[in-house]
Amino acid sequence: MSTRARNARTEKQPGFLSNLLFNILLPVIILMQLSSEDRLGPVYALIIGLAFPVGYGLWDLWQRRKINGFSVLGIVSVLLTGGIGLLQLDPKYIAIKEAAVPAVFGLVVWASRYTRFPVVEKILLNRQVLDVDALYARVAERGKSLEFRKTLNYAGNGVAGAFFLSAVLNYFLARAIVVSPAGTEAFNNEIGRMTALSFPVIVLPTMVVMFGAIFYLFYKIKQVTGESIEAFTLDKDAPSENPSEHKES
Repeated sequence: MSTRARNARTEKQPGFLSNLLFNILLPVIILMQLSSEDRLGPVYALIIGLAFPVGYGLWDLWQRRKINGFSVLGIVSVLLTGGIGLLQLDPKYIAIKEAAVPAVFGLVVWASRYTRFPVVEKILLNRQVLDVDALYARVAERGKSLEFRKTLNYAGNGVAGAFFLSAVLNYFLARAIVVSPAGTEAFNNEIGRMTALSFPVIVLPTMVVMFGAIFYLFYKIKQVTGESIEAFTLDKDAPSENPSEHKES
């Protein structure tokens, strides 16, 4: 098995359940159940509740051993929520912050297409899963490089659109729910409710748009290369190498 394939298999990836637990479930439970004065109180509940997604984000960065701009901005987003609560700012800033973070993602994805380092390629052409070099070689071999570049741009528009959709949904959800003064039990409850509703109201629609962009890209890859996406996956030859690895041991 190639070194790249091994790296794809061994690099630690955060699981869906871990993300759900530390980024949604635990913060929601603490903010909505422990914010009363006879329990943790609004200040300590806010600090402890938001410490879980921040701690999990930092742990994920440490596990990956490299800086991930999306993860860093996610941590900053949580810290801004805590700052707005602790400084008792107008709750409208929660809506502005909730919209600003995915909007920044979308702008970065869209604008990077005009640079030498398009972010959309890192999102859609994951080198831990695909042999991207072989893919580009096949595209060039068939004289389809320009067509494939246009395909990536169109798919990039879809990814950026998913982030912009998230920004709009985030803003209206926050404006509808977070209305109480910061630093109060009601404010914490509303932050918890907004966090709980973020998955069905924001994440699911955004994922539909994102997956639409991915499926479009995979469909076009088959057209421009004449081969299915499976032909470029790094794991496709793993079973055939197992016997020889077994003999060597």
